[in-house]
Amino acid sequence: MAGFTVAIVGRPNVGKSTLFNRLLEQRKAIVDDVSGVTRDRQYGVADWNGKSFNVIDTGGFVSRSEDIFEREIRKQVKIAMEEANLLLFMCDVATGITDLDAEMADILRRSSKPVILVVNKVDNNTRQLEATEFYSLGFEKVFFMSSMSGSGSGELLDEITGMIPEDDDTLEAAQEAAELPKIAIIGQPNVGKSSLLNALIGEERNIVSDIPGTTRDTIHTHYKMFQKDFVLIDTAGLRRKNKVQEDLEFYSVIRAIKAMDEADVCLLLLDATKGITAQDLSIFSLAGRKGKGLVVLVNKWDLIEDKSTNTARDYEKDLKSRLAPFSDVPVIFTSVTEKQRIFKAIEEALRVYENRKRKVQTSRLNEVMLKAIESFHPPVVRGIPIKIKYVTQLPTFTPAFAFFCNLPDDVKQPYRNYLENQLRSNFDFEGVPLKLFFRKK
Repeated sequence: MAGFTVAIVGRPNVGKSTLFNRLLEQRKAIVDDVSGVTRDRQYGVADWNGKSFNVIDTGGFVSRSEDIFEREIRKQVKIAMEEANLLLFMCDVATGITDLDAEMADILRRSSKPVILVVNKVDNNTRQLEATEFYSLGFEKVFFMSSMSGSGSGELLDEITGMIPEDDDTLEAAQEAAELPKIAIIGQPNVGKSSLLNALIGEERNIVSDIPGTTRDTIHTHYKMFQKDFVLIDTAGLRRKNKVQEDLEFYSVIRAIKAMDEADVCLLLLDATKGITAQDLSIFSLAGRKGKGLVVLVNKWDLIEDKSTNTARDYEKDLKSRLAPFSDVPVIFTSVTEKQRIFKAIEEALRVYENRKRKVQTSRLNEVMLKAIESFHPPVVRGIPIKIKYVTQLPTFTPAFAFFCNLPDDVKQPYRNYLENQLRSNFDFEGVPLKLFFRKK
């Protein structure tokens, strides 16, 4: 089952990005009092009460004409309505119900998706009273909150997580181990995702076109290779050929996020002539947060004219610097049209899948890691040395390790990175994000 997705919609400057940051517990989206600050769509993962869900910030659109502005808002709301499981419709108590609010409310009321009306900037008793006018918009679930201070956010999060089916996290994790490995093909429009799937299975399973937006839905293909069964997922998922590029990318990212939730390993396709984009990096980091295995495929390598000895090496070095800090991923240079190294990509994906399932024996883990800690001690904090006594791998579905020490809260990021690098250099976790936890001993 794909992950639960929540989209925040509303007119500009009602606090959508502030709420987005609040839900993610990090300042990821830029927040400003000027309308139209959010242009690039923001995506993240929120956690509450042991449940995770995707969050999409669909900020307002800056334009010179009010008509264009309203049309853009309408397009973004329709995209969110089609792709999200739940819509958060944000309004601002300070300005009351505007024409744009009423117009959007009319669109949302006709949607089959559940809608929660969130009235923002309710931070005192007077505004609490003023906010009651928003009941007139006709939505059953209405929450008053202040995304700036966080008041009311707990109740909203309780409501959201209460709507997530129980099997999204618990049953899926239990059943997934017995299922086939799932490999998702993700990337920007028109980088060769459907062509890769067709080349691998040797038939026209998907319609392939140079027009981005040909693939309507995520397509699952059961495939047998190297004496292993696995499922390939083509995630182009773009519906309209006549959409502007911004909306196309918006579609592709939402679909990639949904497919990512289903997959064990993601093949991230890049265009060799264009390199890695900001949106590719956003998807890459999301896959890492979700604990998915990753393999990077640099497609269209046949179009690179300079193929001297060091070209691929330098390209890979630059690429991994962009992917830092999680740069321990396989990078394969392919040409889907020439069928160059496409089966190598599957071999690597299956190897990463095995790495993701790897369990290290506790005695072996302590033998290696305590020796590494002894050769490079953690820094002294307030005159007290940090002492790590014991290491164990946690019984989680993706690799996670617990380090027991006297001052768990004082282990800083540089030393965490050192320990992660030691784990990677001594045990093969290439292509797999690792999680490190520090507990009181």
